[in-house]
Amino acid sequence: MLKKDKRILLTGLALSTLVFLSGCVQTKNGVPTGEGWVYNFLVAPMGNLIKFFAENQGLGFGVAIIIVTLIVRLFIMPLGIYQSWKSTYQSEKMNYLKPILGPIQERMKNASSQEEQLAAQQEYFAAQKQYGVSVFGGMGCLPILIQMPFFTALFYAARYTEGISEATFLGIDLGSPSIILTAVAGVLYYIQSLLMQVGMDEEQKKQMRTVAIINPLFIVMFSWSSPAGVTLYWVVGGFIGLVQQALTNFILKPRIRAKVEEEFKNNPPKPYKSTIKDVTPKASAIIEEKTSKKSNRNAGKQRSR
Repeated sequence: MLKKDKRILLTGLALSTLVFLSGCVQTKNGVPTGEGWVYNFLVAPMGNLIKFFAENQGLGFGVAIIIVTLIVRLFIMPLGIYQSWKSTYQSEKMNYLKPILGPIQERMKNASSQEEQLAAQQEYFAAQKQYGVSVFGGMGCLPILIQMPFFTALFYAARYTEGISEATFLGIDLGSPSIILTAVAGVLYYIQSLLMQVGMDEEQKKQMRTVAIINPLFIVMFSWSSPAGVTLYWVVGGFIGLVQQALTNFILKPRIRAKVEEEFKNNPPKPYKSTIKDVTPKASAIIEEKTSKKSNRNAGKQRSR
């Protein structure tokens, strides 16, 4: 139930972000009108930077898209790493506390009534609070919201900057969809999804399998219907994402795990004592009372007849 709630929350956040950003870059028939703060402060400057590298420096639009994407992604990478650090820290704490939180999760899973499940959920949240575990697993909205306008701006700059649609890169027409770049983008994002599963237990991997398929599938679908200039941006972004995930897995995660172990070594978690009252007997009593009243009413009707 909790994992489902987190997925719903993430989906809602993504949809809200899309609605928010759609008003930031105003378009007509899918083409930017030149209005909106994201366009004025991000899309237009990025487009000018692409043209600077492509025309003024004579590097061509393909190389220019790669350079600008690298500059922007490296600029906002600290936010992504910070987000990864927070979520990994909370995940490692959850793994360490499994012997304590696991039985409560089992009661939630095996609850025979909604009242029992609600009581177990309340106990689970209370236990998380006691041990300093974030209810949302360290998922902060601010870093995501800060990064999204940059991603949106890169997309529009790569798609609509003047000159890109007539340019080529390594023999690929940047104004038309490219099967090669689409395949490369799909593979990169699939590998990134696999890297995210490194170190997870089987239950977590099972939950991630759907994401590991859906994310690359969306990239392939969008790339297939987009100009190669946009797909090139996604390819570079996928490569940066791989680097960031590798940093998280092989550098951040071991350090965070050691930090969590040290924290609990110095301050061992005490056995959790539930302060949540069991509401099931009360609910059962109410149901029995309603059933009894209904039976009495039926008996009264029969006697009156």
